[in-house]
Amino acid sequence: MFPEYRDLITRLKSEGKHQRFLHLFERHNQLDQQITEMGTADAGPMHAAIEALKKEKLHVKDELYALLRQEATATG
Repeated sequence: MFPEYRDLITRLKSEGKHQRFLHLFERHNQLDQQITEMGTADAGPMHAAIEALKKEKLHVKDELYALLRQEATATG
């Protein structure tokens, strides 16, 4: 995710100071794991739940991208 910000992501994770980033990063990983697990089951009745998780994951990813851009501008 966001290869252009790989170094910044590593720094933000290791410093542990940007709580919003850390929360969003963890949530994105949780959602990804849930979607993967649900995708291996019979997705028929769970289709709506999977779609809701995908939408939330996309929203979290958008927030992460905005934070990374903001942090890159502030430190760059």
